[in-house]
Amino acid sequence: MGTSSIRVLVVEDYKPWLRFISSELEKLSNLQPIGEVSDGEEAVQQAQELQPDLILLDIGLPTINGIEAARRIREVSPASKILFVSETRSPEIAEEALNTGAGGYVLKSDAASDLLPAIKAVLQGKRFMSASMAGHFLVAIMVATTQTNLLTSMLTLISGISG
Repeated sequence: MGTSSIRVLVVEDYKPWLRFISSELEKLSNLQPIGEVSDGEEAVQQAQELQPDLILLDIGLPTINGIEAARRIREVSPASKILFVSETRSPEIAEEALNTGAGGYVLKSDAASDLLPAIKAVLQGKRFMSASMAGHFLVAIMVATTQTNLLTSMLTLISGISG
């Protein structure tokens, strides 16, 4: 994206957070807010109309939630990068959000330290996860790996007995 202006659409229904995000965006001179919307349907419409480079997207939105909005945005503005900014700490919800093709997930409680690094990472095509959420994912991966290894061992044992 170089030194050209990066066009940003902000999707947030809670006005104090919208103000916070706007003030954070001002810290990076190459970010140009091109729209602010407060519900999921508007997000999809504005994404289609404006074709932003980056969309900062909340999950808990009126009309349709941010995850469904992201799925629809992928269809109407496939080049737009999506960064979720949410208060939702559920690893399952975060995983579902990232499975829409979003580049990152920032908890609102971590936004003061994580938002700008997350924006930079996502714009570079990298994935970003708030550190306090990353631990949940690591545990989930370890549990899934352990369960898979256990199942594989059991199947090997069973096939050896029956063979």
